[in-house]
Amino acid sequence: MKLLVCIKQVPDMDSKFRGTVDGKWFDDNDIAFRINEYDEYAIEEAVRLKEQLMNEPIITVISVGPKRVEDAVKKALAMGCDKGVHVLDDAYFEKDSWQIAAVITAFARGKGFDLIFTGLQSQDRGSAQVGGIIAERLDYQCVTTVVSFSFNDGTVLAKRELEGGLKAIVKVKTPAVITCQLGLNLPRYPTLPNIMKAKRKETLTFLITDLLKEKALLVTEKIYAPPKRGGGVVLEGDVKTMADRLIGILKDKTTVLR
Repeated sequence: MKLLVCIKQVPDMDSKFRGTVDGKWFDDNDIAFRINEYDEYAIEEAVRLKEQLMNEPIITVISVGPKRVEDAVKKALAMGCDKGVHVLDDAYFEKDSWQIAAVITAFARGKGFDLIFTGLQSQDRGSAQVGGIIAERLDYQCVTTVVSFSFNDGTVLAKRELEGGLKAIVKVKTPAVITCQLGLNLPRYPTLPNIMKAKRKETLTFLITDLLKEKALLVTEKIYAPPKRGGGVVLEGDVKTMADRLIGILKDKTTVLR
C-alpha cells in the first residue's frame, strides 16, 4: 500500500506581513515559516494509518516551493513519513491551485498511490481547491473536510464537516483523496530519535519545469492589507452611567449614518 501526503510551507500567521514592491505577494524576509496547520493533520492521519497496518504502507510526502521547503519535508519525515519529494520553485507564489495540483499529479500518476492526504486548505491562500483538482485529474474518489477517518480492507469510512454544524458519514473505496479539517487528530511532535532518523531518509528533488506543463488559470494581480479600524471606546463607571453613555453614542452614530 502506498500513501502520498501533500504539504505546503506557509508563513507563521503571527508574522508581520509587508507586500512586495510589485504588490503581488508578501515579502518573505524576516518571516518565520512552518508546515500549513491543515497539512499537519494530513501527515498525522497517514502515519496513524501506517501504524494501524503494522508499518506496511510507504508514506511519501511532497511539497512545492523554494529551498527552505526542505525544512518542512524533513519535519514530515521526522513525524513518520518515509520518503520526501521537494519540487524546487522559487516562484511558487505565482502558481495557482490548478498548477500546483498539476505538479502533484504529474509526480503521482502511475505510481499506484492508494490514498492521497492533503490539508483542507492552505493558510496563506485558503483556496481549498488543490485536493479536489488532484482527485479529478487522477480520477480518484474525493472526500473533503474530513473530521473523522477510518480504514478497513480497502474502504475508507469518513465523517465530513458540513455547514451549520452538520456532519455527513461517507464510505468510499480506494484509491481516494482525503482533505483534512482541523480537529481530525492531534499531530505529534517529532522526537529527537526520529529527527535523527529523518536525516537518513531519502529525499528527491525535482525542478518545477520537470513536472509543470500547465499555464495558470488564475493570476493574482494584487494583494493588500484591509483598512485599519478605528480604536474602540471603553466605558467606565456604574451600570446606569455606562448605559446612558452607550445610548448616546448609538444615537450619534445613527444620526451620522442617516
